[in-house]
Amino acid sequence: MNADVVGRNPVRRTSVGPGALRRHLLKVAAVAAAVGTLACQSAGQGAGGAASAQATEAWDKTFARSALVSHEKVTFHNRLGIKLVADLYVPTNLDRTKRAPAIIVGHPYGGVKEQTSGLYAQTMAERGFITLAFDASYNGESGGQPHFIASPEAFVEDFSASVDYLGANPLVDRDRIGVIGVCGSGGFGLAAAAIDPRIKAVATVSMYDIGQATRQGLAEQLDKGALTKNLERIAAQRWAEVDGAPRAMTVGTPEVITERSSAIDREFFDYYRTPRGQHPRSTTAMSLTSAAPMSLFGSFEHLERISPRPVLFITGDHAHSRIFSEHAFAKASEPKELFVVPGAGHVDLYDRVQLIPWDKLTSFFHSQLGPTAAASR
Repeated sequence: MNADVVGRNPVRRTSVGPGALRRHLLKVAAVAAAVGTLACQSAGQGAGGAASAQATEAWDKTFARSALVSHEKVTFHNRLGIKLVADLYVPTNLDRTKRAPAIIVGHPYGGVKEQTSGLYAQTMAERGFITLAFDASYNGESGGQPHFIASPEAFVEDFSASVDYLGANPLVDRDRIGVIGVCGSGGFGLAAAAIDPRIKAVATVSMYDIGQATRQGLAEQLDKGALTKNLERIAAQRWAEVDGAPRAMTVGTPEVITERSSAIDREFFDYYRTPRGQHPRSTTAMSLTSAAPMSLFGSFEHLERISPRPVLFITGDHAHSRIFSEHAFAKASEPKELFVVPGAGHVDLYDRVQLIPWDKLTSFFHSQLGPTAAASR
């Protein structure tokens, strides 16, 4: 195995093992995914632990800058004291004499704000909303040490901290703040809304329940034996790291594609390993030991608490992740809607702008957060 250095932390990189979720998704016959393989959605991590101290103002997104929107890099802290770095998007024609509705956008699990969440944030700002795309704790330009770890509590808290930040902005109506969660952040956004009534409406896109994905992949039933074995593997790795071994990482997206690569690997590779969505702070690596706390997380355990606030679930008709949106829809209380995009897979809804249902998102948030206000020209 190769040894890399992330910040000052030695890292042992390991490829996704045979029990990992992505291979599970390909075979569909496996009962459980390897708990250690957290990059189940092939979204990436920040480029290094020092990134948060070097937040760049340069335009380094994977999408073109819009002349209809102003952009500002902002920072704030969450309840855990972790510094979050985010991109604030404001419509250039905003009527600043009135407070406007706002939308927080979370990136795919392990992704960064320069990718799909930034695209969603900028586009919804073009449609009149003030928007915020943040890097999750321990990822991207945000703080938290060591980098490249997953914390369910922090990932949920990041949404509430974003509400705090937007609600203090004089341009924002703090009673009209919604959330869009893409991929893994769809589950974290739902969990945040369940405990934070200040979030007035939630939309998820290509959602993953990371907790279930960590425990059992897409299997209907949990294989307790497999989970126990994986937790024992993680415990052994913790002892190894206590004794000086390099930090073990799981790498979600393969760095090369072969003739034996699965269709799902190819789908994510085409986004995260090519100029289409590649970003230097998105490595798709996560610490192996992060899997233990993530295995306890349940995105859908308290969905009934969100009602009577509305939830919109958006998924592709042939997305391998569609089952998560369908499960969440079944468990959620009214008002709720499941919107299936024809001809779309999971990653298609990251950046295929002709497939992303912008009008559906706009009408949903207009109906729930109220109209946006454009300044007269």
